[in-house]
Amino acid sequence: MPVLGLIRKPVDREMAEFEKYFSQTMRSNIPLLRIVLNYILRRKGKQMRPLLVLLSSKLHGEIGEPTYVAATLIELLHTTSLVHDDVVDDANERRGAISINALWSSKIAVLVGDYMLARGLLISVEKGRYDMLEIVSEAVKAMSEGELLQLQKSRKLNITEEEYFAIIRGKTAALTSACTACGAKAVTDDADIIQNMKEFGETIGIAFQIRDDVLDYEATGLTGKPSGNDIKEKKITLPLIHALENAGRGSRNEILSIIRSKRKTTSDIRKVVDFVYGLGGIDYAVETMNKYRDKALAILDNYPPGTANDSLREFVNYTTSRKK
Repeated sequence: MPVLGLIRKPVDREMAEFEKYFSQTMRSNIPLLRIVLNYILRRKGKQMRPLLVLLSSKLHGEIGEPTYVAATLIELLHTTSLVHDDVVDDANERRGAISINALWSSKIAVLVGDYMLARGLLISVEKGRYDMLEIVSEAVKAMSEGELLQLQKSRKLNITEEEYFAIIRGKTAALTSACTACGAKAVTDDADIIQNMKEFGETIGIAFQIRDDVLDYEATGLTGKPSGNDIKEKKITLPLIHALENAGRGSRNEILSIIRSKRKTTSDIRKVVDFVYGLGGIDYAVETMNKYRDKALAILDNYPPGTANDSLREFVNYTTSRKK
């Protein structure tokens, strides 16, 4: 059984219930909207975020409708962000399928994303879960700020390590933090527990993003070459930041010149990758990622053993060892 299948085993039945609950929210009487929403439902991904919500609830109590509300709210927000990201990036594919903006139009994609976000807000209000709405609204704000800060820094290529962490706390960790906080909030009102789980989610999110950034430099696929997508998109991530900080002025300027270039050759990408490996950027990033992994596992040490605890531990380890 795949790793994610083992991780979700303690909440298999509840994940099936969530999927039914989520599908109910993705219904519309507008023919075009119904077609697009059905397309989104059919190409669902790994559903790691709803899984994280359910496991966080199970760690603290019994899963019921409040947990399904939380997981639905999170999944609607996440799906909205993906649809809007494809428009911003002018991407033609998402998870190996044609993107909404490519299949229909950017205007339709933006409007569908707005619709899903509104559905999430309405569900929260209808169920009286203003507490979850507050958590998720903070996440949306942080995600927007993180993306804008990254765009600003990619223009000048002057990002520091401190700024990098500010970006990924917003871009990625804010949503995983909302997952675990909402999951806990669904079954308890204990402020300390909710804050603890919020920190747990943020730690997972940071580790997840660092792993993503390292993967961009690792050889993958049939070609055995790194994707180099971050390099192509002028994204300065932790491995490159560390290498640049430890490079001489000449090689630093040469690498930054390549990053600035609009047209990068395969040789250019290879030069940047070799530069990062040569100056210990990958080793440093992996070491930093593992510190966050260990911090997340240490938080789980405060909970008694059980299937939810075991699965969350596997979730943390999967986050930092996945190959894609």
